[in-house]
Amino acid sequence: MEDTLTLLDNVHGSVIPIAAYYAINSIIANVKKKLVILNPGYGGKNTDYGYLARNLAKNGYFVVTIQHDLPTDAPLPGTGDIYKSRKPFWDRGVKSIFFVTDKIKKKYPLVDCNHIVLIGHSNGGDIAMLIANEYPKFARIVISLDNRRVPFPRSNRPKIFSIRSSDQPADADVLPTAEEQKKYNIKIVKVNTIHNDMGGMGTDAQLQEINKYIMDYLNTWQ
Repeated sequence: MEDTLTLLDNVHGSVIPIAAYYAINSIIANVKKKLVILNPGYGGKNTDYGYLARNLAKNGYFVVTIQHDLPTDAPLPGTGDIYKSRKPFWDRGVKSIFFVTDKIKKKYPLVDCNHIVLIGHSNGGDIAMLIANEYPKFARIVISLDNRRVPFPRSNRPKIFSIRSSDQPADADVLPTAEEQKKYNIKIVKVNTIHNDMGGMGTDAQLQEINKYIMDYLNTWQ
C-alpha cells in the first residue's frame, strides 16, 4: 500500500509532502510495524527512493518518505562554510521529521514509533546524522547513504550504519576512524555505485546490493 499526503505544519509555517509504504495485510491483521523514516537527497521528492521504501515495506516495515525541499525554497548553499550555512536547512529538516512522526503516531496507531529507523541519502543523510548527534534517543538505528557534511556521532547510541559511494568523499572528520568504528560498533561499507545513483538511478544489481546491505544490518539489530 502506498499513500501520498501533504501535511501542513502550522507552527513552523511549512508544507511537507510525504509518502507512506506498508503491507496492507499486516495492518488489517493488527500487526505492529516498526517505523522507517526515509530522507531523500537534496531536491528529492516524497515519491523518490521507491526501490528502498518498497523493499522495506515488503519486509514488514512502515516506511515514510519525507520531501524536505520544495521548488519555492531558497537553494541549498554550496560555497563558503558549508556546515554553518546549511545548518538552518538541516534544523528545518529535523523539525519536519519530528512533526511527521507525531502525525504518523496519530494517523497510524499500529506503527511502532519506539524503535525508529532513520535513513537518509546525501543531504538527507546529513539531516539524519544531525538527529543522531543532537537527539540520540530519537532513533534506534541511523543509516546514512553517503552523507558528506555532518560528522558521525562518536557514541553507542544510536546504532550507525553507512553505505559509501565510489565517487564522493566526505568532509574531514565526518567519518570515524577505524579505531572509533570498532569502539562504537559503527559499520561502514563502500559500494561500486556513484553518489547520485544511490537515489534510484543505479543498475538493478547496484540497487539490490544497497537493499541487501540495509536488510542484513536491520536483521542483525532488530
